[in-house]
Amino acid sequence: MKEKKRVYEALVDGAMEGLTDQALYDFVKARCPKATSRKIVRASLLALTDPHLRDRNILDVIYTLAIKHRLDDGVLDDSEDEGPDEQPQSSQAANQNMPQLF
Repeated sequence: MKEKKRVYEALVDGAMEGLTDQALYDFVKARCPKATSRKIVRASLLALTDPHLRDRNILDVIYTLAIKHRLDDGVLDDSEDEGPDEQPQSSQAANQNMPQLF
């Protein structure tokens, strides 16, 4: 929790300085070198739920950063926890079990 708080503070400080996108990400990584994209996304969510943060521009910048890094391949990849028999079905395989509606 302590590291997430540090990442959160770096994220908010950088956004308050007017940093956006990659510059904000680099700023956070410089202040918290051990921060992963996953930790930055989680700290972003913490910032978005903070009732004391009310500046829309800061919230937008943090939200944009969180979405960008959440959508990066492998940031929150849950497949590491699953064994080879537990891999999620592809949408095509899942649709084979669905009855036709027309």
